[in-house]
Amino acid sequence: MIVDTRSCRSTEADDLPRRDRAKRIGAALRRHAQALAIGLATLPAVALALRFALHGPGANPIEEITHVTGEWGLRLVLASLAITPARRWLGWRAVAPLRRTLGLAAFAYAALHLATWALLDHALDGAAIAEDLTERPWVMVGMASFVLLAALAVTSTRGSIRRLGAARWTALHRAVYAAAALAVVHHFWLLKADLRPAIVHAGILAVLLGARLAWRLRAARRSS
Repeated sequence: MIVDTRSCRSTEADDLPRRDRAKRIGAALRRHAQALAIGLATLPAVALALRFALHGPGANPIEEITHVTGEWGLRLVLASLAITPARRWLGWRAVAPLRRTLGLAAFAYAALHLATWALLDHALDGAAIAEDLTERPWVMVGMASFVLLAALAVTSTRGSIRRLGAARWTALHRAVYAAAALAVVHHFWLLKADLRPAIVHAGILAVLLGARLAWRLRAARRSS
């Protein structure tokens, strides 16, 4: 049997430009992924500011700001949690640094959400804020989620990893799942009629938790 090596070499040569192009695209995405993630994360806030600037604040601007910042804070937490499954199951190693970026963006929206509630809704009235916290359980749940996100944001630096040690730091940052779950409960509690957005968020969180559990079970089987 005679093999035409020229056609094989020709096919390989034809594939080289495609491979080089794919590598260049991958390298460009890795270089610009952080900037792209930051840009996309700021879009909801920019869109809200532009809408207010062009069309006025509307009938209830405080409610609008509260809704946008809270919902996008939750979405970005879920997006940050999706990074690890994407890296493990799909092999997208380049996205690994985006987990911290998206997590910090989620904390920024959560901080704006809290500031809107405390500053604009309650005018920093300590008595009114304390009453909300003690008499409205959904506020307490939301505050618990924010406290966890704040702890994770403060300890998101390399210096914190060195001070805490890798094992303790990793254990602490697993609390992001609790923060996400509390945020989903907070969202459910606030919705009065249309529960679909909260159901979608709860479903995404369930899938992410399932992916994490499946990976741990797979790792346990391999090590046994």
